[in-house]
Amino acid sequence: MSWRAWPFGKAPPAPDAPHALLADIEKQGKQYLDDVDNGKWVYPACKRASSDAGADKEQICNHTRLEAVRYLLTVPRGEFRLLAEPDSQPAILDGYLRQLPHDETVIEFTGNTMSDLAIAVIAGFNWLNHCAGLAGADRRKFSGTLNHFRRVAMSAQKWWEMKGAKERYAQLLQAQQEPPLFLYLVWADYGRLAKEIAAARRTR
Repeated sequence: MSWRAWPFGKAPPAPDAPHALLADIEKQGKQYLDDVDNGKWVYPACKRASSDAGADKEQICNHTRLEAVRYLLTVPRGEFRLLAEPDSQPAILDGYLRQLPHDETVIEFTGNTMSDLAIAVIAGFNWLNHCAGLAGADRRKFSGTLNHFRRVAMSAQKWWEMKGAKERYAQLLQAQQEPPLFLYLVWADYGRLAKEIAAARRTR
């Protein structure tokens, strides 16, 4: 299974792939929101008409995923960067699994880093659910989104709890494979849902 689904150019050489992906997400996300503020794109992407700029399936998918990840980019003190740190994975996953689900896309942060990361990730999923409704996507494909990702996170937590996890992590990166880094998990699932939204939008 690929955790990554990298959309921006070619993957960089290991072992810097997680940090490079995160830097690319941050750059692309901020640029996209700046462009939206300047009127370059119809926002949200799922509402674009065929005559609008960026109305092709690939652009709608990429932009919808960036819309979801923007919540993480606003976590105080730029602590979303912990998503790419192997030492932080057990705490991030534990914080996510402890966080009660919510249905908000307008959120307030608590000042607790792990809670704030979890709140932001859930808000991103809620945004994608909202966009699915706007785009007329098949609701069956979005049913139980948070429960699905919770199961993914639980599997990743078990992986990181096993002896030698950091060594396996380094070996996978060296082999240009993707370990269950929380960054990869979130980015891949956001991408999966954004793809469904883009496909639904293009068929309307």
